[in-house]
Amino acid sequence: MLLPFWSILNALIPIAGSTAGPPAVQDTPVIKVVFTMDNRADDPDSDTLFYPTRPLRWSDFRGIPSLSGNSGAIAFTSFSYEGSSRLQKDTLRITLNLQVFFIRSASWARAGVMDSYSLAHEQLHFDITWLVVQRFKQKILHMELTRDDYDSMIQYEYLESFREMNRVQDEYDEETRHSINTTAQREWAGRVARELEAFDTDK
Repeated sequence: MLLPFWSILNALIPIAGSTAGPPAVQDTPVIKVVFTMDNRADDPDSDTLFYPTRPLRWSDFRGIPSLSGNSGAIAFTSFSYEGSSRLQKDTLRITLNLQVFFIRSASWARAGVMDSYSLAHEQLHFDITWLVVQRFKQKILHMELTRDDYDSMIQYEYLESFREMNRVQDEYDEETRHSINTTAQREWAGRVARELEAFDTDK
């Protein structure tokens, strides 16, 4: 899966509300990071489906199948964030709105593979992206952010998580042979489900 250039640009835009210099405060503020999720309702006319609005359907795959390659289907999933910051007394509150999404026009499927098993394989691609975002959140929450560099520190971890997402997605397809290896497919489904459940337990 290629890294979408527009998503990188989105991440590199300084967090709204920040300035060229550090916030005007004499003492070192407490930094608090709050996450929100963009879980807007499904719009059938939109090219974007946000996780976890609902599971994927074959009707979401609206792109034109590639003439080359052996893939039966491609699910284009990705994530980005938008941020804002606000200084309240001695606390610098950073809000990060996370967006985990599926692009319909970039996703496609060949007619011969549209069964429930293959759809579950593609859904797991979406779930893996969601999982990487949960890991990204934990990284940010455990970082010692500074008021001088919090923008660049968050952006760096975002790009690292993007690379992780691409790597894990490739590993998933390689080990399952694009869902042909049913044993590996079951193992991956179980592994992702267990890790996501652990994140839910931690909340």
